[in-house]
Amino acid sequence: MRTFARIEHLQMKTFTSRRQFIRNSVFGAAGVWLAGCRTGPRRISANEKLNLGIIGVANQGNYDMTNVAGENIVALCDVDENFLAAAKQRFPAAKTYNDFRRLLHQRDIDAVVVATPDHTHAVATAAALRSGRHVYCEKPLTHTISECRVVTELARQHGLITQIGTQIHSGENYHRVVDFIQLGEVGPVNEVHVWVNATYGGKDLPKDRPPVPASLHYDLWLGPVPDVPYHPDFVPRWWRHWWAFGGGALPDFGCHYLDLPH
Repeated sequence: MRTFARIEHLQMKTFTSRRQFIRNSVFGAAGVWLAGCRTGPRRISANEKLNLGIIGVANQGNYDMTNVAGENIVALCDVDENFLAAAKQRFPAAKTYNDFRRLLHQRDIDAVVVATPDHTHAVATAAALRSGRHVYCEKPLTHTISECRVVTELARQHGLITQIGTQIHSGENYHRVVDFIQLGEVGPVNEVHVWVNATYGGKDLPKDRPPVPASLHYDLWLGPVPDVPYHPDFVPRWWRHWWAFGGGALPDFGCHYLDLPH
């Protein structure tokens, strides 16, 4: 028992150190991982295409990647080898990575698209900003308010462009409703009630321990999160049920609907 407890303690210490390293490397003053990266954006004329790195290439990442396919996709990153291989077939000239920090060492990248689960949005965005790249990040931009403040300040310090992926916000109907309200077409509005039919959260962690698929770099998927044993309920789809990875319905669909009265 003593030996087992010792091994368990060392494993947890290793996990904690790795999580701290990942967070420190992107939120700290400088990280060794970013030492060789560019420190400022390349000057680009209106006639040039952007060189893009895509962090997260499946599901929503695939949707985003399709929408920017007219630019130069020069780098692809995903923690799942199967998703990465499928994206590589679409963009054979792009270099591939499992670790987004490695991708940021590729010097010809102008901007990155971040389409990972919520818990790694901030660390990937902050690392990209520190390396001198513009960022388009899927909503929510960060997992916590404190992370948002860090990202905001980094973008300001480095003079870089960031955009958050709330696509519904750009819809014609959204703008039409806002115009009606602002023009007084429905009279004064004193109170707004918002409902969302998405339901995430409130689930206990799974008790069983299935093996990690050979194609998945689960430790890289966890990123800055303290160790949580793998379960297929987390990856790739239902992670929003647990606060370690997402925020439930609020940052998924809630942000779209709450955004309208705001």
